[in-house]
Amino acid sequence: MTDQERLKQIVEAALLAAGRPLNLDQLQQLFPYDEEPEKKRLRAVLTELTADYQGRGIEITEVGNGFRIQVRAELSPWISKLWAERPPKYSRALLETLALIAYRQPITRGEIEDVRGVSVSTNIIKTLTEREWVRVVGHRDVPGKPALYATTKEFLDYFNLKSLNDLPTLAEIRDLESINRELELVDPDKRQEGESDLHPEATAVDTAVHEEGLESVEDEDTIPLVDQRSDGDETAEGHAPANTGENLSEEQPIDPAAEDQPSSKPAAHESE
Repeated sequence: MTDQERLKQIVEAALLAAGRPLNLDQLQQLFPYDEEPEKKRLRAVLTELTADYQGRGIEITEVGNGFRIQVRAELSPWISKLWAERPPKYSRALLETLALIAYRQPITRGEIEDVRGVSVSTNIIKTLTEREWVRVVGHRDVPGKPALYATTKEFLDYFNLKSLNDLPTLAEIRDLESINRELELVDPDKRQEGESDLHPEATAVDTAVHEEGLESVEDEDTIPLVDQRSDGDETAEGHAPANTGENLSEEQPIDPAAEDQPSSKPAAHESE
């Protein structure tokens, strides 16, 4: 057996045993310091394994935190029957909140409320942070110092994304909605109250949620918003004042440029 074949076996076994994504640094740490394979060589091995899995029920995919071996998505209807638990349910309010954070990060809670027109429940923010889908990346330099929220690599992992660039653009979402209307797949009489006002960003995450086997439930957080914030706190659709900076912590948001560019794909971290 050649060194390359042995390396291929080790990488494959590590991905199977880990039960979580592994990046190139973590794969290198499996070897003694003086025997660490170069990252270029590890990538070549991963490419070979990807080719080996063509036409099979499993695949290697790169997500936010690295590489993992997983069941192909199209086999989910059969494989999901191995687990008896019902998928978790999330409210429409939570999905809209997550979508706005994903597409307009970094964003404050107040800015989310400006867009949605209703208050954001504390339970929603708590659920998203406990799931490790979003995190606080700093504070807006305005009165009250509101927290800035952004998505995490765990968010990318869960929704099978390598980076935020893999999120559908808002133009693609609108095209899909247009096609659905033309095919009469959307019955206006059967739409839930308020669904016609659903933001395109929420449609993207809502689709991803259903593809992951989750379920959405009726919105429980539809308290009309009474804006009590200062005039200095701009909306999510606007730009911050020219003389206003952001007092960010050392942990920078995944994609600061995405906040004012909802129609283009946001930039994201590349995992090694």
